Amino acid sequence: MPEPAGSVRVDAWLWAVRLYKTRSAATAACRAGHVRIDGNPAKAAQTVVPGTTVRVRQEGFDRTLEVTRLIAKRVGAPVAQQCYIDHTPARPRVVIPQVPVRDRGTGRPTKRDRREMERLRGR
Repeated sequence: MPEPAGSVRVDAWLWAVRLYKTRSAATAACRAGHVRIDGNPAKAAQTVVPGTTVRVRQEGFDRTLEVTRLIAKRVGAPVAQQCYIDHTPARPRVVIPQVPVRDRGTGRPTKRDRREMERLRGR
């Protein structure tokens, strides 16, 4: 696969490495301020070169990527993953408390059952 010489637009690179489904979605993310290059807000036409740090806000979390290879055309996922190094910290695990489950057809909980459920929930 031939690599483009010099630099590539950030929106095209984000689309090519499969972070966004369409190039217009990548452009919209740049306009909305969800993309930063080396800590500065990026415009869609801004260029990236190998060694550049790109920070992308997706689904409420920041992904920090280091550009290792330039590509301008969309490629398969295994090839796309070779074009960057992911420095994103692990997402914190959300602890969801267990909700007590009553057997079907047992009717409404009694006052005693309700108090036990509230105690389990930590109220």
